[in-house]
Amino acid sequence: MFDSIHEECGVFGIRTPEKRRVASSAYYALYALQHRGQESCGIAVNNNGIIRCYSDVGLVPDVFNERILNELGEGTMALGHTRYSGSSARANCQPLVVRHVKGPMAIAHNGAISNASKLKRELELNGAIFHTTSDAELISYMITAARLTEPSIEQAIEKAMHSLEGAYSMVIMSPRKMIAVRDPNGFRPLCIGKKDDGTVIFASETCALNTLGAKWERDVEPGEIIVLDENGMHSITTHCNTKEHGLCVFEFVYFARPDSVVDGASVHAARMKAGELLWKEHPVEADVVIGVPDSGLDAALGLAHASGIPYGVGLIKNRYIGRTFIQPTQGEREDLVRIKLNVLGETIKDKRVIMVDDSIVRGTTSANIVKLLRAAGAKEVHMRISCPPFVNPCYFGTDIDSKDKLIACRLTIPEIAKQIGVDSLGYLSLEGVKQIAKTDKCKFCTGCFTGEYPIPTPEPALPDRYNFELPDLR
Repeated sequence: MFDSIHEECGVFGIRTPEKRRVASSAYYALYALQHRGQESCGIAVNNNGIIRCYSDVGLVPDVFNERILNELGEGTMALGHTRYSGSSARANCQPLVVRHVKGPMAIAHNGAISNASKLKRELELNGAIFHTTSDAELISYMITAARLTEPSIEQAIEKAMHSLEGAYSMVIMSPRKMIAVRDPNGFRPLCIGKKDDGTVIFASETCALNTLGAKWERDVEPGEIIVLDENGMHSITTHCNTKEHGLCVFEFVYFARPDSVVDGASVHAARMKAGELLWKEHPVEADVVIGVPDSGLDAALGLAHASGIPYGVGLIKNRYIGRTFIQPTQGEREDLVRIKLNVLGETIKDKRVIMVDDSIVRGTTSANIVKLLRAAGAKEVHMRISCPPFVNPCYFGTDIDSKDKLIACRLTIPEIAKQIGVDSLGYLSLEGVKQIAKTDKCKFCTGCFTGEYPIPTPEPALPDRYNFELPDLR
C-alpha cells in the first residue's frame, strides 16, 4: 500500500531451566521483532508437554493483554511469531500447533518454501488436507510424515529438509524439545542467545536478545539443526555446507532493526557503508542530506559523513501508524503520505536537498514525498537509493510487487527521475550493495536485482484452487 517491500516474519523461542512466565518473555521479544511483521502475532507455551497457544490478527499490544498472558500460564518453553503474509486470514496466524500420534508440535516459521506447490500436490494426492495457505502447515506435514519412520523429531526434520527448497528459519517445539532450523542457503537470519541462569533463546534478530538481557552467542549456521533438550544443546550439521549461501541482502538494506547484528555484521554499520558508497558513486552539490524514515536514516548519515554535507532531520514520521493502514484510492495516496510523514520546513526551505531512501518500488510514494519537499521550499531534490533497482521477483519470502508494477521494469533511471520529480537519481550499484556488510559469513542473494538466484526458481503456481484465501468466520 505504501509503495514499499514488506517484511515476512519474526520468530522467537525460549527454553528456561525452571518453570516460569515464559509467555511474558515472548511478549517482550515480539515487541522487539514487531518491525518484521505487523499483520498478526502469536505465542505458544509448553508446560510439561501440554502446549497452549494464542494468536490473532493485529499488533502485539492489540492481540495480547495481561489476562491472555496469564491464561497461557507458566512453562519451560515458549515460541513467538510476528507475521506479514499478504493475507489477513486468521487461520494463517502462527505459531501453528499440530496434534500428532507421537505428540503435539508447534512451529514458528520465517521465509518461503519455493517448491511448495509441488510438495502440496504430492501431499494432497496422499490424503493431506490443508487448512491454511501458510508454509508452516506444509512444513509440519513434512515433519510429521517423516516422524512415522524416524526415531526422533530432529531426525524427522533432518529427513524433511531433503525435500524442502527455499527459505526457512524456524523454531519448533515438541513436548520435550526445542529445535532451531535454518535452510542450507541461509536466506533468513536466526541467532542464539543465552542468559546467566542457563536460559537459551532463539530469535530472528539480536535486538530480541537485547530486550531480554541475553547475550548473543552465535548465529545458527545455514543448514544447521540445533536441539535443546534435558541433556543440553547439540547440533546436527548434515545439511551444512551443501549449498551456496545466500542471505537476503535486504536484511541489511531494510528489514532488520539497525541495532541488530546479522551473521556477524552490524546492520547500522552496513547502512552507513551503503551511504558512503552512494556518495562515491553519485556525488552532487547540495546543502543538506536527509533520510526517509526509518531505514533511510542510517544510509543518509553515512552519505553525510562521506560527503561533508550537513545531515538534517527533514522528515518526521508519525510513530502511531502501523504499516497496515486503510486501503486508499489512488486519489488518497498523497494525503496518506502526509499522515505518515511530515516535512520539517526549517531543514528544507531554500536548500539543495539529498534525500536518501532504501528503495523505489512503484514510485508513487517517492513522488509524493518529493512533492512535500518542493512545497516546503526545497530548491533542488536529489534522490539516492541504497540498493540497485528492483527488476525481478523474490521467491524466498520478500514481498516484491509484480514486474508489471515495478517502476524500474518500465522506465530507465532518467525516466524514473522525471516521473518522481527529482533533479537527479542515483541507485547503489550491484557491486556496491555486495560490499555493505563484507564478512566471511555474508554472501548475499541479489536475485531481485539480477535475476540470478542461489537455487533454481520454482515452477509456475498451480491453478487458483490451490491458492485460496480462508475467510475469517469469527
